[in-house]
Formats: sequence, structure tokens, C-alpha cells
Amino acid sequence: MCFFGKMKRCLLPVFFVFLFVNASAQEQDTLQQRNRQTDSLYILETESKGKKAKVLHAEPLYIDLIRDLGARKGEQEWNVGLGLTDNNDFDRYSALVEYEFAPVDRLGLEVELPFTFYYRNNGKTHKDSIPRNRLNSLKLAGQYTFLVSERFNTSLALGYIHEFELSPFADYGKGALWTGNVYNPFFVAAKRWGNNVHTLLYTGPYFMQHFDHSGVVTRWQINTNFHYMIPGTRNFIGVEYNKEVGHGDFDMTIRPQLRLSMADNLMIGIVAGVPISRENQRFSTFMRLIYEPRHRHR
Repeated sequence: MCFFGKMKRCLLPVFFVFLFVNASAQEQDTLQQRNRQTDSLYILETESKGKKAKVLHAEPLYIDLIRDLGARKGEQEWNVGLGLTDNNDFDRYSALVEYEFAPVDRLGLEVELPFTFYYRNNGKTHKDSIPRNRLNSLKLAGQYTFLVSERFNTSLALGYIHEFELSPFADYGKGALWTGNVYNPFFVAAKRWGNNVHTLLYTGPYFMQHFDHSGVVTRWQINTNFHYMIPGTRNFIGVEYNKEVGHGDFDMTIRPQLRLSMADNLMIGIVAGVPISRENQRFSTFMRLIYEPRHRHR
């Protein structure tokens, strides 16, 4: 009896530990199942509204798209962005106001006003040696998603951005307000792997034509993106690799980022910039506020 009594006292704690571990495992399985269900419902909600097929993709925060891939008629979005770039001789502050909308299925249009302000970060730099504050351009853009494959969770799109470059604020009234053009056709390919992993390629040339210079300067953008959407949410973490090539020069900035959902139609994106091969640029930050007004689905 004494022996069995000792055995009972020894096995009782083991029994309770087993029950606790088993309950924890079941709770974890239940939580993962709920997250998978939430992910599936969110994807279903995004992709099933309307008659046209649409695949949910994570949109990069720095070089963003012209509406969602596979946009549906009536969708719209407001963006406000603020950024800071640390250069060797001056700091660059950027701001943008952007409106995106879809007049018909799969076609997104955009109007953007990007501003840039410069400030010396040391007393040695002469004020005339830094760029001048300006509304950079009036930017107009369009993007058409020509392929949406629900079977392969893939979307392909073509787009075009035209920038009417403007003179610095200090030159208003002293000469031409419109100083040049930037022509930027681009191609987008995006794929979702399962429910949470997203990849996207954004690439194309841009041609810069300034009226006070002869000829056209050509550079290529090659932007690759990887994102992971947090299970059960609209939040994601990811990274953009923004690369530029032209005239034997290669620049790349790595931009880790995250997106947080503040409400059903309001999100905030936070981006850090780490230059790899830029001679004068150091670290940068960027924040984007994203607001989607409610609209009726057909």
C-alpha cells in the first residue's frame, strides 16, 4: 500500500502536466484554425464582391500601385505620405497627396501631387548648393490589369505614369512653370502563395526630358517585393528592393515595412530605407496613411 501510495503521489503531477499540455495544444490548434478561417473569409470578401475576378495581393508601400490589381468599378482610395531622407549635406522632406479610383473594372487611375523640401544639416553647406523647395510635378497615371488568374492566385498589369515637372517655388512668376516631362510605362506581376505570402514585381523604364537640356535621360526601375500578411488580420510585414539602373550606374535601396489596420477603411504604412550603393544618401523613413471611402459593389 505504501508503494502504491508513493506511485500515486508521483504520477499525479505528471497527469496534471499532461492535461495542461494537451489543453494548450488544443487551444493553439483552435487559434490557428480560427486564423486560417479569418484569412479565408478576408480573401473571400475581397475576391468575391462583384462580377469580375480579383485576387488579393499585398501592395508595396513606397512604390505603390495605381489601385489594387484587378480593381473593380467604384473603388477609390486617398493617400497622404510623409518622408525624411538623410543626405550628407542636407535633409530632404517629402510629402504627397494622392487620389486613386477605378472608373471601370480592372482600370485604375491616379492623380498625385508630390512635394519636396530641403534643409541644411550642417553649417558648412552653402544654402545655394542644395536643391530648392518645390511641388515636384503633377503626376497622372493609369493601370490596367489584363490578367487575373484565380487558379494560380496571379495578376498581371500594364500601366503608365506621366509627370509634368514644375519649377521651384522661388521661380514662380520668373519663368516657365512647366519645366519638363517624365514618361514612365511599367509592368506589374504579382502572385500570392497560399493565404499569407505575397510576391510582386514592378518594373519599367522612365524617360526624363527637361526643356533646358537637349536629349532624354533614360533609367530603369526594377522593384521586387516580398510580404507576409499576419494571420487573421489585414496587417503585413515585408520588404521592397527598389533598384535603378542607367548609364552604367546601379542604385538599390532596401525598404523594410509594415502595414497596420486602424479601422475597416483606414490603414497606416511605415517604411524604413537602407541605401546599398548610393553615394550621398543615407537612411530614410516614410509613412503612408491610406483611406478607402466606402463604395457600392455591383
